[in-house]
Amino acid sequence: TPGMDVAGIVVDKGPDVPDDHLRIGDRVYANTALCPDGGGGLGGLAELVSVSSHAVFPIPNGLHLSSVANIGRNYCAAYHSLKVIGNVGPSDLVLVDGASGGVGMATVELAKAMGAKVIAGVSRMEKGTLPSTAGADKVLVYGTNGEDHKKFKAELKAVAAEMGHPQGVSLIVDVVNGDLFQSLVSCIKPLGKICLVGFVAGQKPIKPGLLLIKEAMVVGSLWGRWARENPHLFRNNMDEMLNFMAEGKIEPRADTIFSLEDSIKAFELFEQNRARGNTVVSMIKQSKL
Repeated sequence: TPGMDVAGIVVDKGPDVPDDHLRIGDRVYANTALCPDGGGGLGGLAELVSVSSHAVFPIPNGLHLSSVANIGRNYCAAYHSLKVIGNVGPSDLVLVDGASGGVGMATVELAKAMGAKVIAGVSRMEKGTLPSTAGADKVLVYGTNGEDHKKFKAELKAVAAEMGHPQGVSLIVDVVNGDLFQSLVSCIKPLGKICLVGFVAGQKPIKPGLLLIKEAMVVGSLWGRWARENPHLFRNNMDEMLNFMAEGKIEPRADTIFSLEDSIKAFELFEQNRARGNTVVSMIKQSKL
């Protein structure tokens, strides 16, 4: 079955799994892509899921299962870009495009929790409500064509200067790519980083001359391999993300919840690019979560 992220209750465990790691009855998050062989990130859309104990993480008391069910798909991708690659802190200014989507909103929330300032980019202003409520300091529209992108570039440079970063943004988390990418490169500060997370607008050639002039670094951001090869560091990252939620620095939420019977509708949301925030398929009634 499809499905990488799982949140649920432990019903059994192997004899080699110590009680100080997991107990039957624990509320946990699990990720099938973290199994030693990678697992393909599949098998999560089921009522019972078997995974390696290395892929299981206890959930702090008070957090709703549905609110952590998309950590891997959204928050791990955002955290890897922000912390592992970008080493973001309070002195930084972060730009994320596609900011109304799951990874985009997670990037806004995590960057704010880390103390950074955040500019959220959206294709249409009506999409700006979600990243704004997630804590973005400023929401800008990059539009859908070259003229829109030029206007966005000019506005972004001006806003960055107003926010105390006249040389440009420190880190860009790019989930859009396409024709927008060239405008993004123009707005990065010298030695700043652009994390490529996706390309919902398609892939276009990258002009190395512009990267040279801007002294910019472009890095592909895939967290799964790094997590499998650095399990202890990744567990620390997971603990920090879950603690951000437990402490209220990030608002735990599930924006759209479907029953198992209606799970096809969840996939249709993504197929039609209508998904906003965290989309979850629930196997049981919400009152029992």
